[in-house]
Amino acid sequence: MTAPDPATTKSTIPSGTAGGGARERGGFASATVPRHLARGAVGFGALVGSLALLPLAGPVSLLLAPVGLVALRGCPMCWAIGLLETVSAGRLRRSCTEGSCELRRA
Repeated sequence: MTAPDPATTKSTIPSGTAGGGARERGGFASATVPRHLARGAVGFGALVGSLALLPLAGPVSLLLAPVGLVALRGCPMCWAIGLLETVSAGRLRRSCTEGSCELRRA
């Protein structure tokens, strides 16, 4: 039996753990907490505004709803998950050894 060719085998090192010290961010996280809070203010403001302006502007006010959903990246829960990911980015590190992974403080 021959040894596998290292050029054709996939690495078992999780992404982001192989040097460089770059901060890992989740799919919903923003670059900074103030930027994430600003996105939340725009998103929730647009959603509330689309409903609050309904008696004044009619169905045209519902055009604000997609703006709010885009700012929140899909839904209010997605925004909340992103807030947690943004706050914890760089504070936790995943280390995997011999098939088991654990989270540690950076």
